Order: sequence, then C-alpha cells, then structure tokens
Amino acid sequence: MTEPKHILLIIGGGIAAYKSSELIRLIKKAGMTVRCVLTESGGQFVTPMTLAALSENEVHTTLWSLKDETEMGHIQLSREADLVVVCPATANLLAKMAGGIADDLATTLLLATDTQVLAVPAMNVRMWDHPATQRNIEQLGVDGLIVMPPDEGDMACGEFGPGRLPEPPAVMTEIMRHLGGGDGSSTLTGETELGPNPLEGQPAFAPDQHRPLHGKHVLITAGPTREPIDPVRYIANRSSGRQGFAIAAAAAEAGAQVTLVAGPVHLPTPAGVMRVDVETALEMEAAVHGALPADIAIMVAAVADWRADSRAEQKIKKQKGDALAPLELIENPDILAGLAQHEKRPGLLIGFAAETEKIEEHARAKLVKKACDWIVANDVSGDVMGGAENSVHIVTADGTEIWERLPKPEVARRLLRKIIEEI
Repeated sequence: MTEPKHILLIIGGGIAAYKSSELIRLIKKAGMTVRCVLTESGGQFVTPMTLAALSENEVHTTLWSLKDETEMGHIQLSREADLVVVCPATANLLAKMAGGIADDLATTLLLATDTQVLAVPAMNVRMWDHPATQRNIEQLGVDGLIVMPPDEGDMACGEFGPGRLPEPPAVMTEIMRHLGGGDGSSTLTGETELGPNPLEGQPAFAPDQHRPLHGKHVLITAGPTREPIDPVRYIANRSSGRQGFAIAAAAAEAGAQVTLVAGPVHLPTPAGVMRVDVETALEMEAAVHGALPADIAIMVAAVADWRADSRAEQKIKKQKGDALAPLELIENPDILAGLAQHEKRPGLLIGFAAETEKIEEHARAKLVKKACDWIVANDVSGDVMGGAENSVHIVTADGTEIWERLPKPEVARRLLRKIIEEI
C-alpha cells in the first residue's frame, strides 16, 4: 500500500490566512497528511486550535518549544515532508526566504530544508509590484523554489490588481502537480464541506480531473520587444506582458509543456513554465523557431514593426540648432506570418492583434494575411496595454466572438477553454 504524501503547511500573516482552513480540508480529502506551522503574525488571523482540529495534528508555532524539540526537532519537521507549502506567503516572509533569514520557526525550517518548497504569495498590489518583491521572487526562482503567481482582483484593502491569494482548489491543483498528479482521491467540483467551490465553472484542473493538455507543447510569446538605436535609446511599446504570462500560467495549469518567449518585462515566471528571455524581434524570432515543434502557438507579444538600420556605438548627441538626423528604419520579420509558413507549423496557430479602431475588420484582414487559425484582437485604445483587464474579439474562419472586458487571467482561462474544445 502506497504511503500517503506529507505536506508541511507554513501559514504567514495576512488576511488571506483564513483560506488555509479550506486548503487543509482539501489536502486531507486527497488522502494526504498535513502538519501546520503558524507564524506569530499568522496567529492574528487564524488560531492554532482551528488548524489542529482540521489537520488532526499538533500545530507548531515557536522555535523554543522544549516539548517539540524533545519529540521532533524542528529540522525533522521539514525533512519528513514531501512538499513544503508556504500559504499565504507574505511580502515579509518572501523577503526573509530570499535573504536566508532564520529568526523564527517558519524561516528556520525553510532555511534548513532540502525538500521542494512551493510559495503562494498574497499581498497588496503595490507590495507585489514593488521592485524589492520582484527581486525577491526572482531570487527564489534562482534558488529552486516554486512561486505560484497570485490572482488579480479586488482586495481586502479596497484596491484591485495582482496580489490576491489563489483560491484553495487552484493551490491544491498546484500541490498535486508538483507531487506528480492525483488518482481521483479528491473531488474539487460542486459542493465541498465549506460550501460551493469558488472555481466551479472555471478551468481549474483539479487533482481528480484529466489535465486536458497533458502531453501537448504550447509555445507562447509575451511582452514588447526593444529595438536599440544607441546604447541608451530604443524603439518599444507599452506592452506589459501580463496577458501572455496569464495564458502561460493557464496552459501550465491545464497540464501542457509550456515554453514562454518573453520580451523585457518584470514579471515572475509562472509555475511549471520554461521561460526564454529575449530583447529584440530578431532574438524573439530565433527563440520561437528554436522552440519548435509545438502543438499550439499563441503569439501574444507586441513585436516592434521596425528597427534601426544600424545601431550607434555611442550615445547620439543632440546638437543645438541642428535638425535631428533622420533615423533609418527597416522592417522587422513578421514572426506570426513566418510561423504559418514554417515546415514545423504548429497545429493550432493563434495571433494577437492590438487595435485602436475597426477591431473586427482589421483582425479579419490579418487572419487572411498572416495565414493563422485565429486572431485574438484586443482594443488598446484605453488602458489595456499595461492594465489589468482586456476586451477581445476572437476572429476565426467561422465567425467572431466578442468577449466583455475581463481581468486578464479570466481572458486567459476562457481562451484555454476554447483551445481545449478546438483540439
């Protein structure tokens, strides 16, 4: 008989800590055991008694428990686990993890463990977007930790944006993915003991469900390109990369092998995604071709149409009273059209088109010109580029679907649902 998997759940201090109760229930329903470590600030939101009752195990709160050190050393706590899950992982806890600080039980366990660690961030959008947090996320990835991207949406503080803790069923899916999948021992659809599943009707591929893109390779481009003029100037656009990264995360959740070719953006790599960083259109084209073959290609990146014919080796100086010397531009390769003609053309080829007027008309013309299967046209006349929401037209040979303005992660989920139905 197979031994049950052991989860060590570290609960940080944030309002999202209340969701740890449902996560514990889901872990137990999946036939696993769970031990909880509650930080001092986490104890301001949930109580050890609640966690102990749900987990059916003692809850550990301090490094200085003589009883715990006699019966189970704090090092052993983490080493007996098959996976260490930090949920919620606050900005403060992520910073300590990235810096190797060990000043309480939770951070000492994290520094001492050789077990895989999955961190699930939750914090205010400004804290999430802060350069210090993004540096810490990047360092944790280098150190081999897995950081699950947060959701976007309304927050307890009244703001909107990335930083929401993903719903417990989505976290459970991620846990199962890093433990090698599930065998149907947990049911995450319909009613749970805590009421309706918050992801009911969403493409959250639960541990008991077949992951519909398993065995498929999905190639995605995201973000802008930068075309250098001289060492300090370049041609670029306002693409944030958020939509492409959200699609990559949704494809990985659906079980796909995902290659994400990313222009210069400051976004964390979605869990389970292989990321290739590029800067120019020529580099992006080479990376796309190098990633082939792929079953599905989704070209979301906003590739610069032109580049400077030659790059100045030194900064171009402005001369007072002189007219600006003309900048000679040449056309960049059309990566989407080139992929449509490639001998390794993906089975489903989807292009994105940023438009400010005549959205459907221009998108349908591009569908023919680029010889792709779908065009996802988004209206960028407002704050879409760099914003948290998107409004799209899905243009195919069979017609056009118009989607209302939605958060970009929801656009990604709907698009993945449509792709899965198509294939």
